[in-house]
Amino acid sequence: MEANLSAIPDYVYAFDRQRRFAYANPAMLGLFGLSSSEMLGKTFLDLGYPADLARLLNGHIDRIFADGVTVEDEVFYRTPSGHAAYFDYLWAPVRGEDGTVELVVGVSRDTSERRAMEEALRRSEARLRAATELVGIGIYSWDPVTGALDWDERLRAMWGLSADAPVDIGVYEAGIHPDDLPRVREAIAACADPAGDGRYSIEYCVVGRDDGVTRHIVTAGRTTFADGRPVGFIGAAIDVTSQRRAEAAIRTSEAQFRGFAANSSNLIWIGDPKAQRIIYRSAAFERIWGIRAEDAANDLSDWIKDVHPDDQQQVEHALASVAAGEVTQFEYRLVRPGDGAIRWLRDTSFPILDDGGAVARIGGIVEDLTREDLRHVYVVSGEPGEARKLANVVRGLGFRARIFESASAFLDMAAVLAPGSVIVDLRSGRDAGLSVPRELKARSITLPTIALDAAEADVTTAVAAMKAGALDYIITDDETSLPTALANALAECQGATRAPARDEGAAARIARLTPREREVLGGLIDGGTNKIIGLKLGISPRTVELHRAQVMNRLDAGSLTELLQIALAAGIAPSPDESRAMRRST
Repeated sequence: MEANLSAIPDYVYAFDRQRRFAYANPAMLGLFGLSSSEMLGKTFLDLGYPADLARLLNGHIDRIFADGVTVEDEVFYRTPSGHAAYFDYLWAPVRGEDGTVELVVGVSRDTSERRAMEEALRRSEARLRAATELVGIGIYSWDPVTGALDWDERLRAMWGLSADAPVDIGVYEAGIHPDDLPRVREAIAACADPAGDGRYSIEYCVVGRDDGVTRHIVTAGRTTFADGRPVGFIGAAIDVTSQRRAEAAIRTSEAQFRGFAANSSNLIWIGDPKAQRIIYRSAAFERIWGIRAEDAANDLSDWIKDVHPDDQQQVEHALASVAAGEVTQFEYRLVRPGDGAIRWLRDTSFPILDDGGAVARIGGIVEDLTREDLRHVYVVSGEPGEARKLANVVRGLGFRARIFESASAFLDMAAVLAPGSVIVDLRSGRDAGLSVPRELKARSITLPTIALDAAEADVTTAVAAMKAGALDYIITDDETSLPTALANALAECQGATRAPARDEGAAARIARLTPREREVLGGLIDGGTNKIIGLKLGISPRTVELHRAQVMNRLDAGSLTELLQIALAAGIAPSPDESRAMRRST
């Protein structure tokens, strides 16, 4: 027996009726750093126990001798050798042959490690409770064998249940939105499949049973398996309704911003001041800059090269002020990279701050202050020689001409061209030519189109051109009549693009004309000849010619083209029906 007690790692000892140590195994002797002779026969006080602890332990000994009971307890004790620890102890009576208690035997064990683990576990559980309460996590478990569910109060609240409401699979599934239930069942089946990894992660909507509130729930967990069968599951869930609503609100806000930016005539831009890059441009960029957004420079150092050299320094200073947190407004000239045209721009720029108040982005709203010039004419012709002739006629009428060698080349650029008019030469290809007004109409691009055709073209071609969206259709019956026909057609196109600004001086001069002179002027504006105007007014062509000379003299017009420009400046545009009728009559 002594050999067995010596081999036990626990501390084994015995006391006699005088409360003295009657036995101590090697582990007990080692704990105190004493030999048998030094320890046996000694009381607690002899061994230096604190008086309070000695009194407690002596009481246990007396009670066991008196009543024969068993005592179990735990104490903290620092031994003479300096070892301090918590000790569990179990003391019991040892009876003699006559049944009386002869000794009290005890077994003690150092429980410091266990207590440390328990304390760490308690702290961990406390942190977990604090964390789950802080973020609103609900903890639950599921027994795959019995189907039993165990939910905490937070999870019950997500289902719209009271804290003590009973839960089972029926209650669980009844709360899941019908649209999500099949997907949830599939996820549960997958996590309970021994062939898988047991993981469960899903988001779905729950409709509260008692409150009717719809909530977005994100949950995750894991199944445990034994002998190839699912035997347990524990998971956590969180209500993300507020986050999903915030995300929906952000998406709505972003959609509204995109809608506004896409339809605004002003350019909206956003840049990264640290990276010195432009990261967003609205649709108005292409119209103002005259190039596609994907072809534009994104680095601010490259972008600023489009700014007029005389304005670059003030633009750089303004952007530096914005990056420092100021709101600035500045004006500058843009040299359009596409055609070299000068545009006057006003930029209101501002910092975009992060949550900490630091400048994260810079942005701006650019307004084009340039007075619109509608005197752009785009000549679309597959015949280079004819294209140059038409361009020369257009320039002779005081317009700016730009040649496109094909319909596709023009349509590729149409969206970013300055406002103006289009002359499509159908003589070089009717089908391709008619695609121009048709596509402009389909893309909602306001560039009025004149279809130009050969003299031998039939009526069906004219009808096809008008149906395609051409504003006017003229034929080249002779070179001398072409300038007048184009002048009238282009004037009509300008009126369709935008009502011209009224020149009060020109309007005053026209107001001083006689009624008959104004009638003759109207006929000329509509493209009529002396003969046609005379027939309409009931006077001779010679009389029309005299009135025409008087009109040109009083308006100080040196040519018919000049006369038409004065009338347009005064706010008088050709009558579409009359001008077409008069041109057909000729």
